[in-house]
Amino acid sequence: MGPHEGRKAFTLQTVPASERTTKPFLATHAGFSLHAGVAVRGGDQKTLERLCRYIARPALAEGRLSLTPQGRVRYTLKTPYRDGTTHVVLEPLDFMARLAALVPKPRVHLTRYHGVFAPHSRWRAQITPAGRGSGVKVADPRTPAERHRAMTWAQRLKRVFKLDLTSCENCGGQVRVIACIEDPAVIGRILAHLDRPAPPSVSPILLPPARGPPGQGLLKLS
Repeated sequence: MGPHEGRKAFTLQTVPASERTTKPFLATHAGFSLHAGVAVRGGDQKTLERLCRYIARPALAEGRLSLTPQGRVRYTLKTPYRDGTTHVVLEPLDFMARLAALVPKPRVHLTRYHGVFAPHSRWRAQITPAGRGSGVKVADPRTPAERHRAMTWAQRLKRVFKLDLTSCENCGGQVRVIACIEDPAVIGRILAHLDRPAPPSVSPILLPPARGPPGQGLLKLS
């Protein structure tokens, strides 16, 4: 794409070329490089977090992007290439095309598991929390829609917002939903009886005619 389709990117070489040095546990083949010289000791959470942040870093740093007086995109390399390249200059359309090439395709697995964690390992079902793996063949009688609705709204609120609606605030016992009240007038009377101000969201004028999310109703628990 762009005016320089099929051509190599224009680069600026401002430092002398460095000699190629071989490092231990480093392999390069067919354009791919494998670096196996980094190890993390068991229990070293700080080093593990730093390694994970490095692996999950974005494709480029926005702070090293700039525009040239001619309107081209210039990217400053953090570490010069072996041939002395320190900057890469691209046309805007070429730059967007190269960024689009880095976006993975939909429904493509970006994480690969090996050994006992591999999808077809016979030991995977014995070490995964959900017991998933080719070693266990348990037929699920539920339909896809039933599996999608397996998690209740209370469980979703607890998982996302840490709002536990299944336990009583006073005694800590388990509660259950016995009714869902959505009438603004009834909600106002209940709150008035409890000597609590009614929230503005339950006003008859502000409420839409259609059914809203569970947060706009009043759940009666016991």
